[in-house]
Amino acid sequence: MRIIAGEFRGRVLIEPRFDTTRPITDRVKQSLFDVLSPLIDDDTIAYDCFCGTGSMGLECLSRGAKQAVFFDADRTALDGLRKNINALRVTDRAKIVAGDIFRNVVSLVPKEKATLLFFDPPYKFLIEKPGELRLLCARLIAAHLSRDATVVFRHDSKDTLGFDDLVRYDVREYGSMTVELLKPVNAGADNLHADAERDKPC
Repeated sequence: MRIIAGEFRGRVLIEPRFDTTRPITDRVKQSLFDVLSPLIDDDTIAYDCFCGTGSMGLECLSRGAKQAVFFDADRTALDGLRKNINALRVTDRAKIVAGDIFRNVVSLVPKEKATLLFFDPPYKFLIEKPGELRLLCARLIAAHLSRDATVVFRHDSKDTLGFDDLVRYDVREYGSMTVELLKPVNAGADNLHADAERDKPC
């Protein structure tokens, strides 16, 4: 697992050592960030939810994002994440929120709202905790996301989960993995149309 582009291009990252989520491959990551790259600049604040060892958020930092906020509860994953952050020397732009994200999001008050959200729960959560995931996403949208934020939702292709507060504008299929790109329902229709035209599915 590597950083694909930007300041830390080619740097190898510590990978997650658990099987609740399928780690994203470099090929898929490259394809996804080809789409997301225009959305990342020095004003970008990225939330990496269920982050594992932080591949997505760290990729954003490598590409110039202002800050990445990482959420996870697994101690082994968090240890790997901290090592990755230290190795890249981005402690000043990385914030770790350790513990149960379903509870932590309620009490976390952001200084600035996120413009990019990676929502990558363990695959089994779509079966075991669909209501909790919807509520978590609603709370993130209400208190943590900017009006025109982009949400990247990755899940097993055989499962699905709808969100009342999000509208899907693009879908990418990678074998048994699906990546949906969504925006809050209050985002401007013109923005959705422009994004959809620019990022049509492969």
